[in-house]
Amino acid sequence: MKMMRLGQAVRRISLLAVLAGTITATTAWAQNYNQIALLKWYKANQTTGVAIEGPLSDVAFDGSSIWVTNQKRTVTKIDASTGQVLGTFTVGRTPLGLAFDGANIWVANAGDGTVTKLRASDGSVLGTFNVGIFPWSVAFDGANIWVANTKSSTVSKLRASDGMMLGTFNVGLSPHGLAFDGTNMWVANFEGKSVMKLSSSGEILLTYTNIFGPDYLAFDGTSMWASGLVSNKVFKLALNGSGMTGYDVRRPEGMAFDGANLWIANHEGNAVTELRVSDGTILGSFVAGMSPVGVAFDGANIWVACEGQIRKL
Repeated sequence: MKMMRLGQAVRRISLLAVLAGTITATTAWAQNYNQIALLKWYKANQTTGVAIEGPLSDVAFDGSSIWVTNQKRTVTKIDASTGQVLGTFTVGRTPLGLAFDGANIWVANAGDGTVTKLRASDGSVLGTFNVGIFPWSVAFDGANIWVANTKSSTVSKLRASDGMMLGTFNVGLSPHGLAFDGTNMWVANFEGKSVMKLSSSGEILLTYTNIFGPDYLAFDGTSMWASGLVSNKVFKLALNGSGMTGYDVRRPEGMAFDGANLWIANHEGNAVTELRVSDGTILGSFVAGMSPVGVAFDGANIWVACEGQIRKL
């Protein structure tokens, strides 16, 4: 029962932390995790574009601000309400993935084989920690940070409080995306053509195969989603391994769930696609900017990292 209660609390944190801003990693939420605070369903429109020099990668929301990685060794913090740039902070070489742990932002520095922990309130560097070769993405499970090491074909687990390495686990070939489902961590193995579900101890619990170029992952509260960059599909995966369904989406990369729909970056289409998660219906495609990659939801709007700018829809 204790483990079940912990899993429920962590699930709520993972999907609701981004909407609170002042939570900590140990906060026990009373809300139903499926009732994410999207209070209106709206027609997407381009309301804000923030120019940021350099190739952008991932996007994360900390409850009040948007963070975006710039592969030129920086991350930028933007006020989600106004679009004002609040600061730009130097991290390691080739920063790619981002994750928020309730108080801090974690950055995967692919070129250094490290992750950097930044205090979200002011961007101060709290620590830099060695992981595997070419860390691609990071994810938070309520207590720990997980890192996909692409060129090591491993996943590292670090304690979020102090960065202590808790374990390194073998997965498939070239892991890219990570996502937490409230109980287990999932990893997309890009060249391995598979998506794996890992226990908290790093044990492989199940594997979905024949997913060509799985890149990013997103959890919708019920199912896991994988973007198949090579296959031009997004895949809806049952958490218990009972099956998957693919839906046609052109060159999908980053994804974000808004409480009802999945927003998917179309890397070569300069757009984002809105897909209803209940049945896979495409609800629309919206111009975003050149080569969109990372996507995040701020509780009301979608943010998309594109070439040289981040767009708010």
